Amino acid sequence: MCGIIGYTGEKEAEDILVDGLEILEYRGYDSAGIALCQADGSVRISKCAGRVKELRALCKEAGFRGTCGIGHTRWATHGGVSDANAHPHQFGKVTLTHNGIIENYRSLIQRYGLEDKLHSQTDSEVAAAVIAHFYNGDPLAAIRKAVLKLKGTFALSIIFEDIPGAIFAVRNVSPVVIGRAVQGSMLASDVTALGQYTKKYFVLPEFHVAVLKKEGIELYDMSGEAASWEWMTVDWDVDRSGKGGYPFYMEKEIMEQPEVIGETIASRIREGIPDLSGDGIPDSLLADCKRISVVACGTAMHAGLVGKALMQSLVRIHMDVELASEFMYADAIVDEDTLVIAISQSGETIDTLEAVKYAKKNGAKTLAVVNVRGSSVARASDYAFYTNAGPEIAVASTKAYTTQLAALYLLTGRMAYVRGRFGREDAERFAKELLRTPEAIQAVLDRREEIHYIARSILNAKDVFMMGRGLDYSILLEGSLKLKEISYIHSEAYASGELKHGTIALITEDTPVVAVVTQGKLQSKEFSNIKEVQSRGAGVILFIKETFDMDRNASWDGVFRLPAMEDGFMVMPASVALQLLAYYVSLDKGLDVDKPRNLAKVVTVE
Repeated sequence: MCGIIGYTGEKEAEDILVDGLEILEYRGYDSAGIALCQADGSVRISKCAGRVKELRALCKEAGFRGTCGIGHTRWATHGGVSDANAHPHQFGKVTLTHNGIIENYRSLIQRYGLEDKLHSQTDSEVAAAVIAHFYNGDPLAAIRKAVLKLKGTFALSIIFEDIPGAIFAVRNVSPVVIGRAVQGSMLASDVTALGQYTKKYFVLPEFHVAVLKKEGIELYDMSGEAASWEWMTVDWDVDRSGKGGYPFYMEKEIMEQPEVIGETIASRIREGIPDLSGDGIPDSLLADCKRISVVACGTAMHAGLVGKALMQSLVRIHMDVELASEFMYADAIVDEDTLVIAISQSGETIDTLEAVKYAKKNGAKTLAVVNVRGSSVARASDYAFYTNAGPEIAVASTKAYTTQLAALYLLTGRMAYVRGRFGREDAERFAKELLRTPEAIQAVLDRREEIHYIARSILNAKDVFMMGRGLDYSILLEGSLKLKEISYIHSEAYASGELKHGTIALITEDTPVVAVVTQGKLQSKEFSNIKEVQSRGAGVILFIKETFDMDRNASWDGVFRLPAMEDGFMVMPASVALQLLAYYVSLDKGLDVDKPRNLAKVVTVE
């Protein structure tokens, strides 16, 4: 939640900061602001409720100039959406931006007598006030003393009025990346905001203070001793961070899926079979575990459900999929015989990070499936599998989800091989079919206007139900989430056989139903369930494997024939078709597809 950025150097900072905030808007877009150090030593703030485009106009009107500054785009946690609650916050000589939650802010207000001194309702201004309380000319000492008083998660970028040209940063859990760029130094919540300026960056270690200056970067631990860091390299094309001529990032990211899935898969197929040695994942990790537990949230959890179906079918190993937000509080049973797979696009989802820590504390081996190198979940885990999705800007996940699926297919294939469930020929056949995935997805994308036409039948619906069995049900959970989060239509996915246990009472002629039929052994049962809802007046949109027969005399609100793959791989083209359905409904309703209300992409608060 929330995006922070900072720059100090020889260039004018305003455009660098605001451009960076536009890239980071997926992290929050309730309000935005920047603070610039002026030539006279003062700090000038421009901030407002609303999107970054409103901030840009405000900055031009204000006319402040400076080569050092910090910026913030907010997802509201403490305090409503208002100009006063927008960041940066200023208290005395301290100006800061904050990502995270200060859990003990109320007690800090009382402890330091701040009741009548604050101008906002935020916990973030309290953090500024506590640093200001300790500040007597030594910024490192003030920051060290202050952060020891803060409970919760935080990433702070700080400027001091009497130390022009310097930005200080410190964090606990919430991410900060730092790089040298544009004749100066930069920091941000996410490397996507640095990508157009530098390919080199490092992740700020927790409870270390970074000092960014025009001429370089310094790093200190909490005892004040100088510390070192490890540079990492941006491993995606900078051009991928733009819209590429599409009206929304989401459409661009949907269209990129054949390429990024191909890149994720191809590098892990060696001598014709899945091979994870390049990721440093030993076969023993997959061969020796007695059970698997996936921890994830939202879309990543839905990917885990597909993985569960694959693993249990092909590997015959017990596998649980747990909501990371419930994992610790449910006293989950994990031990030294458990492999915990943590799935997260950003690698910064705090619930998933805390679940990894819990798992390791209980002796489990941990494997992260993430998209961002050096992210918190990756660094906390024993091993990491990096997907090749590249930057994903739209809040609704698309290519990150399907590359997570690709990762789980690869893990399944390798695990089946090393555990003796697959012979060499089986592993080669599995890999060959997996390599066909980009081709099948491209076939769906080439016919996307058919889905656009079908989407019009649910444009004005208040409720939509989705139904399927087996793997189809797993992907419909994600398809339903996509529809509700970007079109604001209430949508629920159900295992088809469960409809008659209560839900069918809600089926009427005003309730569209989306059905997916891709599994041969379940085909006849699925059509029986479809007839049950049709007989109650519901219109049905059907996504069906192109080689399956269907009742041509039945009435359909729309039919889309999915390119044929082996049944176990049909989740890939079907998932993309459901993404397109949601996208076109949102687009035709005139909504902001990339930034659905109340949502942010990276959830760094519990």
